[in-house]
This record gives sequence, C-alpha cells and structure tokens, in this order.
Amino acid sequence: MELTVVRGDITEQQVDAVVNAANRAMRGGAGVDGAIHRAGGPAVLQDAIRRFPDGLATGDAGWTTAGDLPAQWVIHVVGPNHNRGETDRSLLESCYRRALEVADELGARTVAFPLISAGAYGWPFEDAVACAVDTLRATPTEVDEARLVAFDQRAYDALRAYAGL
Repeated sequence: MELTVVRGDITEQQVDAVVNAANRAMRGGAGVDGAIHRAGGPAVLQDAIRRFPDGLATGDAGWTTAGDLPAQWVIHVVGPNHNRGETDRSLLESCYRRALEVADELGARTVAFPLISAGAYGWPFEDAVACAVDTLRATPTEVDEARLVAFDQRAYDALRAYAGL
C-alpha cells in the first residue's frame, strides 16, 4: 500500500472511500464529521441511522453511502476523546485498522483519512501524527493508496516529515 499526504478538503477527494471522524451517535457533528455530512447531504445521515441505529463504539468503524461526495462510501470511525479521558492509544490505532478492514470488505482501493481525534477530541498532535502513519503502514490491507488529508499546513508538514515523504 502506498501512503500519501495531501493538503486539502477531505470532502473533495476523488477516492473510493473517505474516512469520517464521527462521534458515537453517528448523526453528524463538528469538524470533519460536520463537513462530510454537509457535503454528502441527507443520504449519509439517513444511511447511518438505518445501518447504525445505536451508533458505534469508540475504536470501531462502519460504512454508509457517500451521498453527494465524489467518493462511493464513507467509512465512519469513532476516535477516542482525549479531552474526556479516553487516552488509550489502542483505540486510536483501532480506528485506522478497522477503517482499512472495512475498506477491504467494500473493495475500496483508495481511501482518504483525516487525522483522527487530533481536533476537537484533543489527542496530542505529535502522537496523532505518529499513530496515523505507523498504524496505516503496519496494517495488512488490499487498499492501494491510503491518503492522509491535512486540513492545514501544520498537519501537512508534520505528516510529510514523520512519513519521510
């Protein structure tokens, strides 16, 4: 699998699947979650309600339609909320691993990832970067390209430097 880093808007990525950093309820929210729901339109929320009436557990992943997004699927993951005491790094690692497992189930070959839990959930930035790169590189998958999408220059520079790109 090729690991790439781009700076941009995850909702505009031309990939098979985009990963959404969702909350447990999977009903939309702030940050990446809100952006994906706004850009994908009501079909994303309707599919999430139908497929996941009780939401998802922290560290788990599930998919819905991508609605109006250029991708075919949204793979929703629930990252740990460091600000609320969820500091077990294995939960963050699980988000990346589970997203790749779901991508493999779907047959997705290109997947765009945000930096999970690094925003409103307050995961320490440097560790969020290391966890993303290390976990994606260590996880066996049929995905051809895992694309880390950095929303700002700081994340872009940090991801590229850590990944050695």
